[in-house]
Amino acid sequence: MKGAGDFPGGAGQLKQARPTSGLVLQALFNILGPGDGRSFLDLFSGTGRVGAEAWRRGFFPVVLVDSSRKGLPGTEGPGGLKGTEFLGMDIRRALLVLEKRGRPFDVIFADPPYGIGWVARMASLNSRLSGIMKAKGLFVLEHSRREAIDPAGWKGWDPYSRTYGETLLTFFSKKTKGEGEKP
Repeated sequence: MKGAGDFPGGAGQLKQARPTSGLVLQALFNILGPGDGRSFLDLFSGTGRVGAEAWRRGFFPVVLVDSSRKGLPGTEGPGGLKGTEFLGMDIRRALLVLEKRGRPFDVIFADPPYGIGWVARMASLNSRLSGIMKAKGLFVLEHSRREAIDPAGWKGWDPYSRTYGETLLTFFSKKTKGEGEKP
């Protein structure tokens, strides 16, 4: 089996990127469980490590979005990993493109740069996220524990967090009547 570091564009290829730690990556996929053909969107994909792990664990299709690269090797064109796609654009533009396609995702993961306001900006994009997420889908935001989630910005969503050192994974599901369970 391939690990995320074996994936073209995997860990270590972007020196300026802050890849998801092994502990957080393992925790994320232990919570999500096997992909079993569920779709996965990796926003701020950076090194591609999280998207690669999703692909390895059976998520299909896997779409990676990052504005800092022209493309992650192995995610597009002939010989690319089947079921993966790379969108080299700002995530706000990518959300519009994906919404127009009309193919919602089971899991949307975002790991924006820490400390520059993206956690707050994600709340302003929650209607776009909702538009590309399946009814029983899950949005996962990786962020620093120094960046708090403002519940007022997430009306209609049911968030809960797990802490891993200085990193939090905050899981958001859409609120529905009579449904209070968390994944």
